[in-house]
Amino acid sequence: MKKIYGSASEALDGLLFDGMFIAAGGFGLCGIPELLLDAIKEAGTKDLTFASNNAGVDDFGIGILLQTRQVKKMISSYVGENAEFMRQYLSGELELEFNPQGTLAERMRAGGCGIPGFYTKTGVGTVIADGKEHKDFNGETYIMEEGIFADLAIVKAWKADETGNLVFRKTARNFNPPAAMCGKVCVVEVEEIVPTGSLDPDTIHLPGIYVHRLIQGAHEKRIEQRTTRAA
Repeated sequence: MKKIYGSASEALDGLLFDGMFIAAGGFGLCGIPELLLDAIKEAGTKDLTFASNNAGVDDFGIGILLQTRQVKKMISSYVGENAEFMRQYLSGELELEFNPQGTLAERMRAGGCGIPGFYTKTGVGTVIADGKEHKDFNGETYIMEEGIFADLAIVKAWKADETGNLVFRKTARNFNPPAAMCGKVCVVEVEEIVPTGSLDPDTIHLPGIYVHRLIQGAHEKRIEQRTTRAA
């Protein structure tokens, strides 16, 4: 099975359609699948629903798709520094489903494990619990959250071997592994592809069975909030 493709647009060929549901890795500007997001923008695919911790900033990450009005709904934990995200939500142009951060990560992981729903105490007694099933266990109230099953997962890793085994670098591990797990098809961009067998099995964070397509590319490593001190 061919896994390595020459470009982001080639790797996404035949996968994109209007109205699709995409799970995206990344946290802030760390570990964002920027090349794949650029390719989605160029493809013009619209009415998209994204499950992602946030939408990056106005001109980077999912923010570039908000600018072009290609996103219909966000399932997120954090609006963050994205002014356009906030503007579209407050003006009613964008649907937003807020999820506590741990709940969103577990919804992705659950979907990847074939688990349709689970109970959690997070959000009980808040607007997060509105309309959700409540159940008591050992005298404590829990709400049911549904697993996320996305049409497509797009993630960013540091290294991959030719079979798609992935290694994430430090904080970029964030939402990328659970996002990769929950997509019917998973497309990954990496900084380096190494020969099969060259990765220590104990260092692999996500096995290649979850990865369907793979590209290598050069990445822009932005700093969201640069803080310095006088010399």
